[in-house]
Amino acid sequence: MTESATPKKSGWVGLLIDYGPIVLFFAVYRYFSPHDRNAVILEVAAVIKGTLAFMGGAMAALAFSLARYKHISPMLWLSTVLILSFGTLTYFLRDPVWIQIKPTAIYLLFGFTLLVGIRRGKALLKILLGAAFDGLDDAGWMILSRNWGWFFLFFAGLNEVLRQYFNVAHNNFGTWIALKLWLFMPLSFLFTFAHMPMLLRHGLAGPAEEEAETTTPHE
Repeated sequence: MTESATPKKSGWVGLLIDYGPIVLFFAVYRYFSPHDRNAVILEVAAVIKGTLAFMGGAMAALAFSLARYKHISPMLWLSTVLILSFGTLTYFLRDPVWIQIKPTAIYLLFGFTLLVGIRRGKALLKILLGAAFDGLDDAGWMILSRNWGWFFLFFAGLNEVLRQYFNVAHNNFGTWIALKLWLFMPLSFLFTFAHMPMLLRHGLAGPAEEEAETTTPHE
């Protein structure tokens, strides 16, 4: 297939693939979540149902990406594998903590991977994302890899702080899930948008700008 015949990843499609599973998780959990936070059995049941929806959504996103683009980025592969792994632990052990630790594991994995790559003079984000940012030169990829590496480590720490505060200390799993949408997602977008001037200076192709704005490394 020639490059011109390969479908381009539009903004809404990128958002659907990246954030569709977590939105589905949030919606299913909210639907089944009991009003009484002390109803532990019902709360765990809601988490399990949300986790199964999350796993199904992740598999659907993977299949959709493969069917539409004939390609799956290494980052999407790794994220899906970790989602399925921690989701399986959550389901069989009936313990919501596993699905909460999953983002921390993903952030730490990607963060340390990118920073180790920088130490060795390699911009591994270019490999993880695939051909996401057409035209970006090597210097731009190095800056992007370094910055996202540190940002992932920041997200890992933030997730653990929020997990400990809202779930362990206050038994409020729902607030933690909501923050995945209303805090982590906006921060990811803002961090991505802040890089646009640098990306353009380092050769980002005009047609790739919309994709760059919605292609955020995700969990």
